[in-house]
Amino acid sequence: MNIITPTADGSNTLYNETIGEHYHSKHGALQESKHVFIDAGLKFASTNQDEISILEVGFGTGLNFILSFEYCAENNIKLSYTSIEAFPLTTTIIEQTGYAAYVSEEIWTSFISNYPEALKGPQKLSPLCTLEIPYTTLAEYRGNKKFDLIYYDAFSVQHQPEMWSDEIIAHACSFLKPGGTFVTYAITGKLKRAVKACGFNIEKLPGAPGKREMLKAVKGM
Repeated sequence: MNIITPTADGSNTLYNETIGEHYHSKHGALQESKHVFIDAGLKFASTNQDEISILEVGFGTGLNFILSFEYCAENNIKLSYTSIEAFPLTTTIIEQTGYAAYVSEEIWTSFISNYPEALKGPQKLSPLCTLEIPYTTLAEYRGNKKFDLIYYDAFSVQHQPEMWSDEIIAHACSFLKPGGTFVTYAITGKLKRAVKACGFNIEKLPGAPGKREMLKAVKGM
């Protein structure tokens, strides 16, 4: 069961009773998403670009997606967004998050009305945005497409250790183009070594509220 839970910045998250963890930081769901994925990830990877492809590990509530959709719409960037999700939430639960308040009505309506079909295949949400949510696990995900940016937003290693193994990190990184960017809220010595072993240049950045540091890495050419 997922329980709507307020966070320190006034935005909501969900508490997953099965996993035993929140979908977003209790120190601020909106702040974390903006800091880690938009500011450190999307803004960096889309510099001087008019289109970008993103692979997200863990669609969850869709917060990272709608913020990315809004940023790309505002900056006239064509967005191709693929997000792996093994346990998709219902439309009703997503609507209860209150995240409609953080993007334009047009973007929210386009997202929520297309969400069920995006679990079945790619959906065109606007002339500049396509969304696909493969209903599978990262380990089982296969595809020929290479991406510009990875949002790694799995549950923490304490609650979902299989998502942070060297093998699964290497599998995720294999979907990035040379020069592509990998961002995640987490940073450990083991994670840094796993990403570096895949040919990435590692950068430690200040973390979102409640975390000292986060990881950004760029794949070597």
